[in-house]
Amino acid sequence: MMEKYIKCTWMRGGTSKGACFLESELSTDISTQNSFLSKIYGSNDPSGRQIDGMGGGTSTTSKAVIVSKRAGERNGVNYTFAQVDVASDLVDRKGNCGNMSSTVGPFAIDNGLVEDITEPTTQVQIFNTNTQKTIVAHVPVKNGKVVYSGDYAISGVPGTAARIQLDFLSPGGAVTKKLLPTGRVVDTIELADGQKIDISIVDAANPLVFVRAQDLGLTGSEMPKDIDSKPELLEKMLAIREAASVMAQIATNLQEAKTIPAVPKFCFIAPPASYTSLEGEEIKATQIDIQARMLSMGKLHPALAITGGVCIGVAAKIPGTLVNQVVAQAANRDELRIGHCSGILSVGADVAINGNVIEAKCGTVYRTARILMRGEACIEV
Repeated sequence: MMEKYIKCTWMRGGTSKGACFLESELSTDISTQNSFLSKIYGSNDPSGRQIDGMGGGTSTTSKAVIVSKRAGERNGVNYTFAQVDVASDLVDRKGNCGNMSSTVGPFAIDNGLVEDITEPTTQVQIFNTNTQKTIVAHVPVKNGKVVYSGDYAISGVPGTAARIQLDFLSPGGAVTKKLLPTGRVVDTIELADGQKIDISIVDAANPLVFVRAQDLGLTGSEMPKDIDSKPELLEKMLAIREAASVMAQIATNLQEAKTIPAVPKFCFIAPPASYTSLEGEEIKATQIDIQARMLSMGKLHPALAITGGVCIGVAAKIPGTLVNQVVAQAANRDELRIGHCSGILSVGADVAINGNVIEAKCGTVYRTARILMRGEACIEV
C-alpha cells in the first residue's frame, strides 16, 4: 500500500458541506473515483461516523463536487455531484444537490476555470452531468476575486454571507426525462399492509415523490427526532419512495430502488401552520405557503434540499398535483415560501402551460457558500 494525496477545497454550500475537486485530481475511471471518495470521507463504516475520514457522519455533510472546464464554452464548467454514503462504500450519482451547486461557481472562479470575470457579479454556466441540465450561478466578485462575506442569511446556517443566485434552466425531467414521469399529476399506490396512498411524482431539478402528511398520520410540522426515532414510519416512507422509483422507471424493481437511495426524494407536505424551527425560530403560518419535510438518505433532512425546493416550486404551478392542492392561491405568486425544519426557503418557478403540454422553464433559489479549508486529502491505494 502507498499513500496518495489529492488536492481539494472543503466548502459549505447552502446547508450542506463537502469537498470540491478538480476532475484532473481524480481518476477518469468512475469506479476508481468512487473508491477514492469513500476512502477520503471514511465511508464503509458500519457505525456511520466516518471516523477514519473527512466526512461528517450525515448525508448533508458527506457530499462531493467534481468540476472541470467545459471545452469551447466561455465561463462554462462541467459539474458532477456525488452523494457519499456514510456507512457503506456506495456513491450515488443519480441526482444533483442544489445546495452544493452554490459552491461550483466560486470554486471554478478561484481555480481559474472562468475567463470573463465581471463585477459586481460574474455568471458561470454550469453543466450538471448528473441531470444533463444547466445552472447559471450569479457569483459576487470584487477585484477579480470571489466575495464570500455579505449580509444575506439563509435558514439553517448561522450568520450571513454573500448571496449567490442559482437559475436552474429547463429543470423538468432532470433524471427521468419527463416532468411528470407517470404522465399523471396524482397516482395511487397500495402498500404491503393494504393502505392506499395518493402520491404525486414530479421531476424538476431532481425527482420527488410527494405525499400528504395527514395520510401518514402526521401534521407536517415534525422535526428529525420525531421521524428518525420511528423505524416503522421510516420503513413506510421508504416503501413509498421505492414504489415511486419503479413507477417513474428510475429503477426496474423494488430491490434495485433500494440501491438508488438519492432519487426520487421522499417529501411529505402540509398546509401552513405555526411551529418552532430547529434554530428555535418561531415560524408563523402567515409567513409560509406550504410545509415540506424531506428524507435524505433514509433520514429526515434538517433543512430542505435546494433541488427539492425547486421541484416544490414547479409542482406548485402544475394544476392538480398534491403540492398545487395545498398551496391553492399561492401557486400564482412569483415567490413560494416553503416552511421546513430549519426555517423558510423562498423559491421562484417559471412554468408554461399550453393545453396538455407543461414546461418547466426555470427555477430560481438564493444560497450562500464559504471556503472551510484548502489542502490535500490522504488515502491509501
